[in-house]
Amino acid sequence: MEHYIYQYSFIIPFVTLPVPMLIGIGLLLFPTATKNLRRMWAFPSILLLSIVMIFSVDLSIQQINSSSIYLYVWSWTINNDFSLEFGCLIDPLTSILLILITTVGILVLIYSDNYMSHDQGYLRFFAYMSFFNTLMLGLITSSNLVQIYIFWELVGMCSYLLIGFWFTRPLAATACQKAFVTNRVGDFGLFLGILGVYSTTGSFEFRDLFEIFNNLIYSNEVDFLFVTLCAFLLFAGAIAKSAQFPLHVWLPDAMEGPTPISALIHAATMVAAGIFLVARLLPLFIVIPSIMNLIALIGIITVLLGATLALAQKDIKRGLAYSTMSQLGYMMLALGMGSYRAALFHLITHAYSKALLFLGSGSIIHSMEAVVGYSPTKSQNILLMGGLTKYVPITKTSFLLGTLSLCGIPPLACFWSKDEILNDSWLYSPIFAIIACFTAGLTAFYMFRIYLLTFEGHLNVHFQNYSGKKTSLVYSISLWGKEELKIIKKNHLLSFLTIKNNEGSSFFYTKAYRLANNVRTMPRPFITINSFVTKNTFSYPQESDNTILFSMLILVLFTLFVGAVGIPFNEEGINILSKLLTPSINLLHKNLNNFVDSYEFVTNATFSVSIAFFGIFTASLLYKPVYSSLQNLNFLNSFSKKFFLRNLFEKVINGIYNWSYNRAYIDVFYARFLTKGVRGFAERISFFDRRIIDTITNGVGVTSFFVGEGIRYVGGGRISSYLLLYSFFVVILLVIIFQFF
Repeated sequence: MEHYIYQYSFIIPFVTLPVPMLIGIGLLLFPTATKNLRRMWAFPSILLLSIVMIFSVDLSIQQINSSSIYLYVWSWTINNDFSLEFGCLIDPLTSILLILITTVGILVLIYSDNYMSHDQGYLRFFAYMSFFNTLMLGLITSSNLVQIYIFWELVGMCSYLLIGFWFTRPLAATACQKAFVTNRVGDFGLFLGILGVYSTTGSFEFRDLFEIFNNLIYSNEVDFLFVTLCAFLLFAGAIAKSAQFPLHVWLPDAMEGPTPISALIHAATMVAAGIFLVARLLPLFIVIPSIMNLIALIGIITVLLGATLALAQKDIKRGLAYSTMSQLGYMMLALGMGSYRAALFHLITHAYSKALLFLGSGSIIHSMEAVVGYSPTKSQNILLMGGLTKYVPITKTSFLLGTLSLCGIPPLACFWSKDEILNDSWLYSPIFAIIACFTAGLTAFYMFRIYLLTFEGHLNVHFQNYSGKKTSLVYSISLWGKEELKIIKKNHLLSFLTIKNNEGSSFFYTKAYRLANNVRTMPRPFITINSFVTKNTFSYPQESDNTILFSMLILVLFTLFVGAVGIPFNEEGINILSKLLTPSINLLHKNLNNFVDSYEFVTNATFSVSIAFFGIFTASLLYKPVYSSLQNLNFLNSFSKKFFLRNLFEKVINGIYNWSYNRAYIDVFYARFLTKGVRGFAERISFFDRRIIDTITNGVGVTSFFVGEGIRYVGGGRISSYLLLYSFFVVILLVIIFQFF
């Protein structure tokens, strides 16, 4: 039975391909019927991916029981000494990612059926999604570098189409172009790296590549600088795809696509492709210490940068995007440390938790769009939310569990994987460990900031008193919550905490919003794509439909229990994850994940959880409803009275806010020095071409024309005259030659 399963594993990437093909053929041949029956296309998309999921689970069970590696190869082209093969590689790394992609993909498709039901691009969306699933399945089952590169580029193309799905929006059109161009930088490096590795080893196949490469390194038969450059170029592809510094700038803007795209591509699958590539090539990287150190360095920079940039984001999806960037940095850090198992473990736990958070944000956005006067931009602004708990309790609970998981609170999924990475970082570098632990606290802070501003309510302050008056008004930011009005003293805590910045808003609060008397009674019809107006009116946020909640609740179960696969069962540290992942890296894996006893585990866990709780406490201190927190914060009033401390605090807070809100000025740097620089260079080249090159070319032509015209009038038709003129010039030429020589 085992051989039978492996024998037909090569069909995995092609199972979901009929859906986009049939949708395209239907729109081409029977456009009206296909559009009228558009909702039925969700069923085959989900069904076919479910078949792949069942197949993947069976393969994973076989991997756990036998730890075997299966390779199915067929030749594509053979020419003398050169041969190119296509194949299907099934090993523990492949099988575990197959389960991840299919489970998240199915839930996102179920969610999307409702979420995109009123969008005119419903058919196009499901065609893109099914095609993307096909490409990702092909990518992770690839057996050689050429095959990976082909699917790598196709995945990038599909990402471009999905990010720019609403291409009529200028922001979406710009975002997909930015993502495409940024990824081309890394992809070009990957292409050069593949060529370099082939020139060194003479093979694209993983089965031969690692052994040949390592033998060349150990026997010192290859230029070490050249192979280091090749390895770096291979890593460059992963830097761009997994949004690592400095090619991370595309990921936050990619949130302009539909929320299911963010949940599937930018949280669980496509951004994980870079982590997958590094994990697949780890036997190659691990024999080059400088590359391993570089991977760890890029990872720790991305960890810290992503966390700091998430601190002041107002868009809920953009905040989650920077969170994704930071968590991907943790995975890259683990791979750079050689902690293969922890990196893949965190990839799994983070994928389910972050998919839950993105789907939860989509549920919130749908709920907010039902509120009077809310545009798509406003419906994603967490500063315009608050008090949603009683209106969307299921979404709130799901989002809270995802938030706690990402913060590293036991026994939720991300606690187990992040704790492993933090422990391994102490063995690798104390400096990296301190940064990683500090970032864990920042993660808890900004995630609970998002949660509190969205669900628990948030009072706003309009600073009348900052200019010298004695009072200021406190309003509820929520447009449907109870309006609160309080009088506070000038030297009160809020006067201290609210710091002005360049944007005219504050780090913690924004301008006050006064409520209209009839804001909760204004009708707003829900308009479908067919322009039929229903009798329903929506004045308050409402809980999402059952299909949306179903996907979220299943992801809640994954978030609660998927961490159990990494819990050691005995003193040897054997668990499901160890059985599934350890064989993937053969004997080249530098294992940092040794079994720890219960006392050491409790000590390490207590430390990491304490950091998370400190971040949560700080966020609660600053972002929970003001009227309930002021009573507990009076001890800061005396601190706020000290003028020099207050000024110092203002400068620090303003610096952090501006750094975070302006994306660390990296986009500004790229726009000013790269984009404008390239454009200026191109303009100078264009000027040189038009004014110099074209002038010379045109001058030669004009000169030839006038010389020809002049000579035309000299000719009289007499041969004797021509011979005399010819002889005259020959004599002059001979005189010149004899004169100089």
